[in-house]
Amino acid sequence: MKQRFKKHFERKPIEELMIEVGHEHEYSLKRVLSPFHLIMLGVGVIVGAGIFVLTGHVAAAYSGPAIVLSFVIAAIACGFAGLCYAEFASMISVSGSAYTYAYATLGKLFAWIIGWDLILEYLFGASSVAVGWSGYVCSFLKDFGIIIPASFSSAPFGYDVHTGWYLTGAIVNVPAILVIVVMTILLILGIKESATFNNIIVVIKVGVILLFIGFGIFFINFKNMVPFIPPNTGHFGEYGFSGILRGAGVIFFAYIGFDVVSTAAQEVKNPKRDMPIGILGSLAIVTVLYILVAFVITGLVSYTKLNVPDPIAVAIDAAGEHLFWLRPIVKIGAIAGLSSVVLLLLYGQSRIFFTMARDGMLPSVFARVHHNYRTPYITTIVVGVAAVIFSGLFPIGILGEMVSIGTLLAFVIVCIGVLVLRYTRPKLHRPFKTPWVPFVPIMGALVSFIQMVALPKDTWLRLLIWMFVGFIIYAIYGERHAHKRPAEDKEALLIQ
Repeated sequence: MKQRFKKHFERKPIEELMIEVGHEHEYSLKRVLSPFHLIMLGVGVIVGAGIFVLTGHVAAAYSGPAIVLSFVIAAIACGFAGLCYAEFASMISVSGSAYTYAYATLGKLFAWIIGWDLILEYLFGASSVAVGWSGYVCSFLKDFGIIIPASFSSAPFGYDVHTGWYLTGAIVNVPAILVIVVMTILLILGIKESATFNNIIVVIKVGVILLFIGFGIFFINFKNMVPFIPPNTGHFGEYGFSGILRGAGVIFFAYIGFDVVSTAAQEVKNPKRDMPIGILGSLAIVTVLYILVAFVITGLVSYTKLNVPDPIAVAIDAAGEHLFWLRPIVKIGAIAGLSSVVLLLLYGQSRIFFTMARDGMLPSVFARVHHNYRTPYITTIVVGVAAVIFSGLFPIGILGEMVSIGTLLAFVIVCIGVLVLRYTRPKLHRPFKTPWVPFVPIMGALVSFIQMVALPKDTWLRLLIWMFVGFIIYAIYGERHAHKRPAEDKEALLIQ
């Protein structure tokens, strides 16, 4: 019994992971990505619904014009986790992301927990964003007189916190399914093609954001920004300094997604140098964009009018006919932005499954690489089919809650992992070192855990149920089959 208990905490040697990285052959994933690609991947997945929707809600409900400070605080908090990811990604250049980092530092059981947990971030995240994409597309088409019936653009299942599940009368969310199918096919065709598509999309959505900032700044009414920090209402979190802090907690989720960069490690030309650049570079660029957008929005219109689904559109309306021409362009930017998020979350999930299969945690079929495209096509298809089911049938609220708690749990484990490895293997070569250890990893884990505590009880209950299902699968398959494979066996597996 004691021996079996120890098996759950067996760690995968860092040296073995490094051998895997250096063991290139005909059926390895193709190394084609540069630092520019990685930064574009990061910006592509982070800049999504957060900047187009969340900004207005936080300004109206919590921070007022001081939402700018909320963005700064959230960026610092997210930066703690980003620095920890950067250290791991430069040292362990494997596509497993937090799953691999946990395997190397905390053991097999924690690796399974984080691998199963990451499904919540990537698979459920792609599904929820696809539902949001469907809403924007339907709204955009409606402006041109093209109406998609609600029965084919909504989820057939709904959920009410008081009455539970119910049928909405809809059949299936066709636009959401369509975007998942297109992105899945693109990922099968190749990472270079997918990265090129993402680069184009990122240029479009960042271009739209820069247009809004560049033209909107000339129509700012500084009276809308007085008082910069609205007085507290007497309740914690409703304006004042406590409102800035609560706003930072909500805004924190607008930065989620940078960890997808770490799943690209095995497809990067020079991962030891380029991974930290991709992770930290994308976080820096997004932070500047978020702060500027928040400044312009709260300058164009009073923060009290921003608790709407489309705050940028409301801000444009406040500028009158001068900026009316930007409205359709902003919708195009939102659609483009969400498209790249769907693509990159599906990408991240397929790479996690690929790495888990190579470790024996999942059936070997998930580790097969297409002989022409050099992509893990089986995992990509499976992930795509699952996302089609979730996005076509379920509402965005349920899917979105699961994404938040899953991502934060990954952050906690990665930050703890950096701390553990610093003390257990202090002499390991680290191309990038997280500064100010142990302060940075402790703060990263602490901030992420506090965010988890703030989530609703129902979300925690669903997490526990999800993890219980994961433990059953681990006991039946993962624990029995996970083992260390020599390089020759891995190569034979890939050729199957």
